[in-house]
Amino acid sequence: MTSPTPLRVVLADDQYLVRAGIVSLLGLDTSITVVAEASDGEEALTAIAEHRPDVLLLDLRMPRLDGIGVLKELQAGGNSTPVLVLTTFDDDEQVVAAMRAGARGYLLKDVTLEELTTALREVAAGKRYIQPAITATLVAHFADPPTAQGPALIPQLTDRERDVLRLMAAGWANREIAESLHLAQGTVKNHVSAIMDKLGVRDRTKAVLRALELGLLSGN
Repeated sequence: MTSPTPLRVVLADDQYLVRAGIVSLLGLDTSITVVAEASDGEEALTAIAEHRPDVLLLDLRMPRLDGIGVLKELQAGGNSTPVLVLTTFDDDEQVVAAMRAGARGYLLKDVTLEELTTALREVAAGKRYIQPAITATLVAHFADPPTAQGPALIPQLTDRERDVLRLMAAGWANREIAESLHLAQGTVKNHVSAIMDKLGVRDRTKAVLRALELGLLSGN
C-alpha cells in the first residue's frame, strides 16, 4: 500500500529565520512538504507558477510585492491556489483586506504546529480556516461600523443560526459544528445556507465578514 502524496506547500515570508523555523516544524509532519520558499511576493508568484502547490502559506508584509498584492495578482490571473495567511496581532487592517482579496485561511504567527498543519489541510481541501484569536481581532475591528449613511439593515437570524455563525467564524467545518451542537450535518448545511442567504453573500468567509460588519458576533 502506497503512502498518500504529501501536501505540497510554497512558503512566502521575508524573514529567513521565520521561514527556516516553519520549514523545520513542518518537517516533523511527513504528510506535508515545503516545495519552495519565497522571500517576497514576486518570488512567491514565480514559485506558484513553477511548483503548482496545494497551498500557499503567505506572510502579509513583504518587499517588492506584499501579501495583499500576491492575492490580487492570483485573483487577476485566475489562479485558484488556496492561500493561508500567516500574520501578526498588529495586522488587523491587512487581515481584513486579505479576506476580501480571496485568502481562504488566517492564522497568527504564535499558532501551534498542530493548528498550522490542520489549517493547511483544511484550506487545501477547499475549506476555510479562521483562527479564533483573529476572529476576536476582527470583532474588535468591526465593533462600531460606520453609520454615516444610516444604520445597516440587520438580518434576523434564529438563535440556532447565530450558534452556527459563531462556530463558522471560529473556522469550524460543518462536521465539527454538527458534533458540537448535536445536529445532523445536513441540518448544519441548511443553517449555513440560510445564514448566507440572509446576509446576502455566497461563501462562508464573506458571511463572517458581513456578520462582523453588522455586529452580529460582538455580543451574546
